[in-house]
Amino acid sequence: MKRILRNRRLTREEAVKYKDIRQKISRELPDLIERHQERMTALDQLHELLMQLKAAREAKGLSLSDLTELTGMDRSALSKLETGQRANPTVETLVRYAEAVGKRLVVKLSDAK
Repeated sequence: MKRILRNRRLTREEAVKYKDIRQKISRELPDLIERHQERMTALDQLHELLMQLKAAREAKGLSLSDLTELTGMDRSALSKLETGQRANPTVETLVRYAEAVGKRLVVKLSDAK
C-alpha cells in the first residue's frame, strides 16, 4: 500500500475521520473478500462449462462454422464464448450451444453458505 505524504499535520477532526474509515474497512474487508471468492468460484464454474461445451463440439467433429449454422449465432461470438472473451453469456446462448452439440443445459439452485 502506498503511503500518502502530506506537507501538513492532520487536524483532530481529519484524524478521527480517517481512523473511523480505517476501522470500517477493517470490519467490512473479510466479507468483501469472501464475496469476491464466491464470485471467482462462479466464474470458474462458467469457464468449466464452456470448456465442456467446446469439448462436446470437437467430439462431434463440428467446426465453429458448423455451429453457426446449427445455432444461428455469429461465428465470432461463438469463438469469443469458447475463449472466455465473452464474460457474461446469457442462458439462452448456453442452451442453444448445448442443444447444437447434443447436450442439455441443467441449472440447479443450492443453499447459500
